[in-house]
Amino acid sequence: QVQLVESGGGAVQPGGSLRLSCIGSGFTFDTSAMSWYRQAPGKEREWVAALTKAGDGINYAHSVQGRFTISRDNAKNTLYLQMNRLKPEDTGVYFCVNAYYMQTNSIRGQGTQVTVSS
Repeated sequence: QVQLVESGGGAVQPGGSLRLSCIGSGFTFDTSAMSWYRQAPGKEREWVAALTKAGDGINYAHSVQGRFTISRDNAKNTLYLQMNRLKPEDTGVYFCVNAYYMQTNSIRGQGTQVTVSS
């Protein structure tokens, strides 16, 4: 079964940090570019960051540049998102995708909730 499973979300105060993980199974993880997206209530889905299958070619949305770091460990079939200096506007459901940019046939996980509030 092809799937992506995210974890690591939670509730933090502004300025706090979280590290999200995404474990892939059922497909060849190390041949896929990967990305993180997020969706806040009432807002459109937003691309957050992505990297190539080798872990390079990294890009970030302007809104998270300098605060978030995307990385991967292909030996563990795992994608990460280190989120620092979190802001209330970072609140949303974060999910990973097996593509640099989501396509019609992309796989996505169920997501993990991140809430930034004082």
